[in-house]
Amino acid sequence: MTKDEVRQRIVEVGIVPVVRAASAEQAVLAAEAVAEGGIPIVEITMTVPGAVDVISRLSRSIGRQVLVGAGTVLDAETAQRCLDAGAAFLVSPGFDLETVQLAQRRETLIMAGALTPTEAITAFKAGSDFVKIFPCGNVGGPAYIKALKAALPQIPMVPTGGVNLATAADFLRAGAAALGIGGELVSRADLEAGNSAALTAAARRYAAIVRETREGDRAHVA
Repeated sequence: MTKDEVRQRIVEVGIVPVVRAASAEQAVLAAEAVAEGGIPIVEITMTVPGAVDVISRLSRSIGRQVLVGAGTVLDAETAQRCLDAGAAFLVSPGFDLETVQLAQRRETLIMAGALTPTEAITAFKAGSDFVKIFPCGNVGGPAYIKALKAALPQIPMVPTGGVNLATAADFLRAGAAALGIGGELVSRADLEAGNSAALTAAARRYAAIVRETREGDRAHVA
């Protein structure tokens, strides 16, 4: 899948599930469960034990149907390992120029992290395809995204942190290109219990919010 196709999939789906799991088995369970719930995207963070191997395993097993990305990528060396394992995109909580440059050379989509307007501008100018606004919930949530988008409408933003069932629609209405959702979607308790049905149900609820919010906005414009 090309970088443009990855970008289009992320925007269309509107959700990037962030998987922080205690084991490789839990991470695989999460990826398969959210895909079953209508979100064919998963971000495997580097905090998952054996994360690179998990990315490789998922890329081989469900990579044709599901975008398997790497999260919490802090340096170019780690990024290289993730890309070699089959990662379709890279995500970082902050901005590292060498990592962004590597993604550009490999023609791979990257979401570098930022919080302030200056950081968002820096990441976008350097070539980050999306800018992950993190931790967004701690600095105003949807209202903060709305303020950033008013000044920086050209930057596609993916708020992460503070996105839940109560706030997801507001983040989208504020101008978010997509939503990064961690524990509110991929519940640690459900992972530990092996409750894939609950994870799938949560994915369906979030996917429905994205769909209904966007349909409502289109109807309002019409």
